[in-house]
Amino acid sequence: MHRPIASDLETAVYGKMADGREVKIFTLANAQGLVARITEYGATLVSLEVPDRQGVKADVTLGYDTLEGWLRNSACLGVTVGRFANRIARGKFTLDGREYTLALNSESAGVRCHIHGGVRGFDKALWRGRAVRRAGARGVELAYTSRDGEEGYPGTLQAKATYWLTDANELIWAAEAVTDQPTIVNLVSHVYWNLTGDPARSTGDHRLMIAADEYLPTDQGLIPLGRKEPVAGTPMDFRVLTPVRARLGADFEALKLGNGYDHCWVLRDGPGVRLAAVLQDPAGGRTMEVLTDQPGVQFYGGNHLDDSGKGRVKYGPHAGLCLETENFPDAPNHPGFPSAVLRPGEVYRHTMVCRFTR
Repeated sequence: MHRPIASDLETAVYGKMADGREVKIFTLANAQGLVARITEYGATLVSLEVPDRQGVKADVTLGYDTLEGWLRNSACLGVTVGRFANRIARGKFTLDGREYTLALNSESAGVRCHIHGGVRGFDKALWRGRAVRRAGARGVELAYTSRDGEEGYPGTLQAKATYWLTDANELIWAAEAVTDQPTIVNLVSHVYWNLTGDPARSTGDHRLMIAADEYLPTDQGLIPLGRKEPVAGTPMDFRVLTPVRARLGADFEALKLGNGYDHCWVLRDGPGVRLAAVLQDPAGGRTMEVLTDQPGVQFYGGNHLDDSGKGRVKYGPHAGLCLETENFPDAPNHPGFPSAVLRPGEVYRHTMVCRFTR
């Protein structure tokens, strides 16, 4: 069991919702200089300060300075996404012979779909947090109850997302969920990273490795076609550390459809939590290893970013990038994809580990 604590992390009031509900923010720090801030609104990673090779700390995430900024967060910066993250074709899926219809809240190339849980997904919910601890780590456990029929999904879902900051320089996001009726679940941490610590600098010079030999091709609406294709010989090949911008201008259909990288890579099979990706800023030396127990990782290059964030810095395209460990997009509509169905008596689990070195 996780034990509530009150003394070894900072808790403060971050602001209030429009209806007057209070929102808390938690600050975690380890002896190596990492500092993480997490808020109850959207179970959001507000910031993560990481030292570079010179020991200079900087925030390596995109976001906002105040709760008011997060309340208008249209790009899902830093949030926990659900009930089903990523896209569902036509906003429809069938479960146990019954068809469910969800909001069509996204459009690509004229093709509408459901994305990231709907109009008011988990990223717009007020979770309830408490401080927790275990050996070598401090954390925040956040809970949210999604009622039967919320955004069109069946079943009441009890969801939990826990952030751990460890003495081994790991930020761990661990999600769990249970349901009282059959439903679909795909909870995702949607952090935008810029390891330079300066969002005015493009992530194009970051070097990326993705531990995948295949990716999921899509139609013009960025919905998976249901098959896997090899990355070998294509701009989708990140099996060794490669500058993100190296092949952005290639004449390749997937890049044209996504206006850059916005696809799911099929991670190599393996037991438990395993390496999914490595992201590195060569200039400052910050390196992040991403590990997960999920079958895929969505690499989104921040192709459509257009906002003002922390310090009133303008976030343009490629100011940050996402590495979203996940089940496959549109999984409920593809029998050959890993199942996204959760039934009563089962526990959904998803772990993502971000390990930092310099």
